[in-house]
Amino acid sequence: MDELDAAVAEHRHALQQVEVTRLKLHEQILKALARGVIQAELVRRTGYTRERLRQLAREADEKSAH
Repeated sequence: MDELDAAVAEHRHALQQVEVTRLKLHEQILKALARGVIQAELVRRTGYTRERLRQLAREADEKSAH
């Protein structure tokens, strides 16, 4: 494996890790919403918009309905 192959592999691994951590974050956001944490607090702490928080909640509701 040369340096390019190593860099490609490292990049792929990093992208996978980003996806894993993003899903963990979304799970924690949904749990916080379920506990009654207000959107303004989640916006401040996560940097997500209120609209993105609503999207996450809708997506979770759609998944649980199936």
